[in-house]
Amino acid sequence: MTAGPRSGPVLVIDIGGTKMAAGVADPGGRLITWTQVPTARDVDAERLWRNLEDLVLEVLSAAKVADPAELSGVGCGCGGPMEWPAGLVSPLNIPAWRRFPLRERLAERFGAGGGHVRVHNDAICVAAGEHWRGAGRGKRNVMGMVVSTGVGGGLILNNRLIDGASGNAGHIGHVVVYPDGPACVCGGRGCLEAIARGPALAEWAQQHGWRPDQPGVTAKDLTADAAQGHEMAVAALRRAGYALGIAVASATSLCDLDVVAVGGGLSQAGSLLFEPLQEALDVHARLDFTRKVRVVPAALGQHAGMVGAAALISAGDRYWTAG
Repeated sequence: MTAGPRSGPVLVIDIGGTKMAAGVADPGGRLITWTQVPTARDVDAERLWRNLEDLVLEVLSAAKVADPAELSGVGCGCGGPMEWPAGLVSPLNIPAWRRFPLRERLAERFGAGGGHVRVHNDAICVAAGEHWRGAGRGKRNVMGMVVSTGVGGGLILNNRLIDGASGNAGHIGHVVVYPDGPACVCGGRGCLEAIARGPALAEWAQQHGWRPDQPGVTAKDLTADAAQGHEMAVAALRRAGYALGIAVASATSLCDLDVVAVGGGLSQAGSLLFEPLQEALDVHARLDFTRKVRVVPAALGQHAGMVGAAALISAGDRYWTAG
């Protein structure tokens, strides 16, 4: 696909296991408008696509983009893993999509202007957004993380996005933090995601006495109770935070990071999550260079993924290496 004009707005999309968000950004990454809906469960692939299509049409209308030809491109972050850069997505936490041709469908429906349509991992988009316009701005080596329905990550090293052999580099959610830990949705055992993702966190807490007879409770409920001092809710967040700290210690030892920016719904737990994370980091990151890493909430908050999706288009020289 040939490049479209770079002066037009960018359609940005962020797809995760909890929510699907879409917006329109100006070329500098500022969101003109955006909205989100819960990611539907127990639907087939086509129903989920239609939900996304309706969401995109809503934001295009709100931004007064009457024709996709007005867009300079479409940037999309989606939960992984995926076949990249083809954009065939198989998100672990969205079972309806297995090798779903997301990039192709977006190009057919919204790529009429001849602009780029680029799909990458949602956590990689968080990393790009935070490096471009957020907590990692001005730093050369940044990891972005999503801690929500799943746990993912993306890497910026020496001011360049690192894709890896298959486009899935930085997937810190599947770093093993406890070798004898619980089974993970990836098929492994003891992964960070098995400990720290929201549904696993709520399940562990219920097994240990938090709201044991209440089906359907979520990590959001858990965080609210922890903020009120519920002992087991606090313990669950502490367990997740400590596991995150172990994983970050490993990542910074390997990659010599300046900043780790943590986004996703669970990051909103604040000190309940970040204090045990820092404690674990202090214990496990003992070399001088690893002690320098700063772990902070994503400065762009819940918009980090959409701003990163804009970066795939507007700053593609740094954040997109495929043809």
